[in-house]
Amino acid sequence: MQHRFALRVYYEDTDLAGIVYYANYLKFIERARSEWVRALGVDQVRLKADSGIVFAVRRVEADYLRPALFDDLLEVETRLVETGGARIVLEQDVLRGPEKLFGARVVLVCLGPEGRAARLPAEVRQLLR
Repeated sequence: MQHRFALRVYYEDTDLAGIVYYANYLKFIERARSEWVRALGVDQVRLKADSGIVFAVRRVEADYLRPALFDDLLEVETRLVETGGARIVLEQDVLRGPEKLFGARVVLVCLGPEGRAARLPAEVRQLLR
C-alpha cells in the first residue's frame, strides 16, 4: 500500500542557507500521512468524535540524505510496513524526482479517550488490509 503527496518548498520552509530547515521534513511527512489516511477513507474528526480514538506518533527514525531547496517540487511517498493491535508502522520518503532526500520510519499508536493505547478500530484495520 503506497501513497504519494506532492508539495513545493516555500521560502518559509528554508533556513538562512536557503535549504529546508531539518524540522520541516517532519511537517512534510505529517501532511502526507494525513492525506494518506484521508485517501483510505478514514475521517479522523469523526473517529475522534464517535469513539475518542486518535493517532499519535510514538517514534520517528529519520535520515537526512540531501538538502531540498527553495522552490523545489517534492513528493512524499508513504508505505504501510506493518500493523499491530494498536500500532501502525510506516516508511516515508521525501523525493525530488527520483532522488531520495529524506527517509523516515514512523510508528503510530492508536490512543483511546483516556490517552492510553487502544486497539485499532475494526473499520480502520479493514481499510489497512
